[in-house]
Amino acid sequence: MKSSIREKLEQLGLRLAELDRWLASSEATADMDVFRRQSREHAEIEPVVALFRDFCQAESDVETAQAMLDDPEMRELAESEIESGASRCEALALELQKALLPRDPDDDRNLFLEIRAGTGGDEAALFAGDLFRMYSRYAQLMGWKVEVVDASPGDAGGFKEIVANVSGDGVFGHMKWESGVHRVQRVPATETQGRIHTSAATVAVLPAPENIE
Repeated sequence: MKSSIREKLEQLGLRLAELDRWLASSEATADMDVFRRQSREHAEIEPVVALFRDFCQAESDVETAQAMLDDPEMRELAESEIESGASRCEALALELQKALLPRDPDDDRNLFLEIRAGTGGDEAALFAGDLFRMYSRYAQLMGWKVEVVDASPGDAGGFKEIVANVSGDGVFGHMKWESGVHRVQRVPATETQGRIHTSAATVAVLPAPENIE
């Protein structure tokens, strides 16, 4: 990790501790506008600092394993720990870089989810239905609300097209990367000879206007 990024993350850790102290003080609720601003900043910083703590722990685990390399009885275990720890550090570093990117002002908005069956006939419609159920279950886990706005059922099930409004905290920020063409290779329920088919569906994730609840 670059020293500039590490320094930025360390500063965020200090800021989080400062906000923790302020929010726990008696003066926190003296001005509710200030309280809301500070609470919002705390909510934005906390997950980033938690990621950085995980990264530092993973680094420490790798260093501990490296110290075990000179022990013949522990060498194999140490090498395994180093490999897994290095992979975890790399993954966390990427997450942290993404977390430090300038925040998209649309991230807190609700969204319209549009799923359209592409190539693949009836199987593509079934796949579009599978995608919609997957996103609906994810929304349920996240505590979001899903409301179907329009739907065109497929002849054999699923959907030729479905549009839904998804609302909840930070929903667009979580879902915006899902836009694009999704493909699946499988033996469809409509196939009688066991052949593998490739089907596609397009997903569009659009920020909803501010007045859409």
